[in-house]
Amino acid sequence: MAKRDYYEILEVSRDASQDEIKKAYRQQALKYHPDKNPGDKSAEENFKKAAEAYEVLRDPAKRSKYDRYGHAAFENGGAGGFGGGMTMEDIFSQFGDIFGGFGDFGFGGFGTSSRGRGVTKGSNLRVKVKLNLREVVTGVEKKIKVKKYVACTSCNGTGAKDGSSMATCSTCHGSGHVTRVTNTFLGQMQTSSTCPTCHGDGQVIQEKCTTCFGEGVVKSEEVIKINIPAGVAEGMQVKMSGKGNAARRGGMNGDLLVIIQEEKHPELIRDGSDLIHNLYLSIPQAVLGDTVEIPTVDGKAKIKIDSGTQPGRVLRLRGKGVPEVNGYGRGDLLVHINVWIPRDLDKEEQKTFEKMKQSDNFAPQPDKSEGGFFSRMKNFFE
Repeated sequence: MAKRDYYEILEVSRDASQDEIKKAYRQQALKYHPDKNPGDKSAEENFKKAAEAYEVLRDPAKRSKYDRYGHAAFENGGAGGFGGGMTMEDIFSQFGDIFGGFGDFGFGGFGTSSRGRGVTKGSNLRVKVKLNLREVVTGVEKKIKVKKYVACTSCNGTGAKDGSSMATCSTCHGSGHVTRVTNTFLGQMQTSSTCPTCHGDGQVIQEKCTTCFGEGVVKSEEVIKINIPAGVAEGMQVKMSGKGNAARRGGMNGDLLVIIQEEKHPELIRDGSDLIHNLYLSIPQAVLGDTVEIPTVDGKAKIKIDSGTQPGRVLRLRGKGVPEVNGYGRGDLLVHINVWIPRDLDKEEQKTFEKMKQSDNFAPQPDKSEGGFFSRMKNFFE
């Protein structure tokens, strides 16, 4: 089933401003909030979809990729979105400030929050990985060493000595958060915040672990394999769920966000899924024709230059470009023809060109059937 358009989900136009997008998301979130729609799975899904749309459209870089590639820009673990693994805790932790500072909130008269004790999540890690053009085209597996927090083995991540010295927090009674009710012009509003005593754990340590000093995590290093799909571009992210920092005293690991950096190729220029090579011919080559060698991602290729080739002509080698990141199709290699004009001539060369200068055959004779430069460019892009 095709995913709905993010602009359609938030009910905004494609040229909506950031303020309009933020306002639209707030309206959708208030409409479908789980405390307002207890037990309504459809409302919960709409709540998550609105958050996913906002997560992409609020970020100018992600929004630009979405406008260009649609949902395909974020497939295969690509940049943006929650990769289908969004939880209610993700939404409240990342977008709680959208509701004017109320954080996790409920509406008076609709019942208490159904979330109960929150599940803690470790922080995300971000690393940059450089790829050469061949790796971008073929896809690649990379191994990187990451310094991060992992669960303490001495206490199994609980932070308590021998893993057993825990007691229910007397402030929140094990819920991990405290609530209060305030009166607003919308009616009573119930707000929830993390318990200041147990910091959201619901339990307090009676005797701390001597290895991690009660934190439940220690610093370590891990070698991680990253499978990067073909067709990624500069600035895209590959998300590896659960490969980030471990959470304090149990909970979910954060994610590892791999940011793609492209190394420039010495002879090929990337333009989306196409590659461009600027080929320089000598005057004799352009006049007489030749067979020349050009660079490709896979090595070298020979192409034929017809006699009388004009500067500005573009030769297309189909399927020699970059694959689409969604796995459908591959771009082309475009060879832009330039003719190199020598700056200094010796006497014999000057005589030769003086003679050619007098020849009618060397006078400019544009092919009017081609309609000139702009017509050729139009035909090229059709």
